[in-house]
Amino acid sequence: MSLFDWFAHRRKSEPRAESPQEREIADGLWTKCEACGVLAYTKDLQANQMVCLECGHHMPVDSNERIRQLIDPKTWKPLNEEVSPIDPLKFKDRKPYADRLREYQDKTGLTDAVQTGTGLLDGFPVVLGVMDFRFMGGSMGSVVGEKLCRAIEYGTQEGLTVIILCASGGARMQEGMLSLMQMAKISGALERHRQAKFLYIPVLTHPTAGGVTASFAMLGDMILAEPKATIAFAGRRVIEQTLREKLPDDFQTSEYLLQHGFIDAIVARTQLKKTLAQLISLHQPVSLLARLSEDEEIGDRIQVHQE
Repeated sequence: MSLFDWFAHRRKSEPRAESPQEREIADGLWTKCEACGVLAYTKDLQANQMVCLECGHHMPVDSNERIRQLIDPKTWKPLNEEVSPIDPLKFKDRKPYADRLREYQDKTGLTDAVQTGTGLLDGFPVVLGVMDFRFMGGSMGSVVGEKLCRAIEYGTQEGLTVIILCASGGARMQEGMLSLMQMAKISGALERHRQAKFLYIPVLTHPTAGGVTASFAMLGDMILAEPKATIAFAGRRVIEQTLREKLPDDFQTSEYLLQHGFIDAIVARTQLKKTLAQLISLHQPVSLLARLSEDEEIGDRIQVHQE
């Protein structure tokens, strides 16, 4: 037996006292920041909406947590929960698309990559759509498009502000052209919402890419984004190879897009609810006047009062 084997055998056979540093930490008790590496108490992070207390890095959160952060307690009412995906193309890559859908449904507890509903945001009634990156990278299939379209149309019908939190890799390749059609469908619903003079605010989170960026993510009256979120259409490598030049390090970040006029503001997650409430409150008088002026009798009274 070599000296190395002898020491190895002795370490295995002799029990040793457990040092305080070697004690097991309960699973989920601490969370390590991906940006700065600092360990933080998970409950403290949750209280700060999963924003690192040390460096301000915005950690990923799911759609359920987004709803809890924005919607007042006990006011959330889901819309169109019964809409479920199918496999119209009988698509198969490494596994059938139908099996992949069931896998993600079991894993996330969602029917597809978006939740829609109504609720009060700081007392203001809103329609909210929240994309969930956990479900196939938040890819936009026909169910995502249908649920968002119905939610927007409900907001137009009821005169409500529509807010969509975007988190997506883009169109869902397993549904082919049916997925790409959702871009036009949602954009059409948003145009009708705009013509009715109601407010629409998209919030771009990390990441927002592909067909989502090319459609409803960029059609807002005010376009907000979280700090350092990746916002893109095509991938960075594809663009560099096409242009044959090196892109800036901060290319396709929310800060870069703000500098070049693609978005209107960068809002920290901890300030998002307050900021949305302020924007809605500023828009309310305009919405009310627009609706009242459609009534001829009330419109005449406003005109007489002004004269």
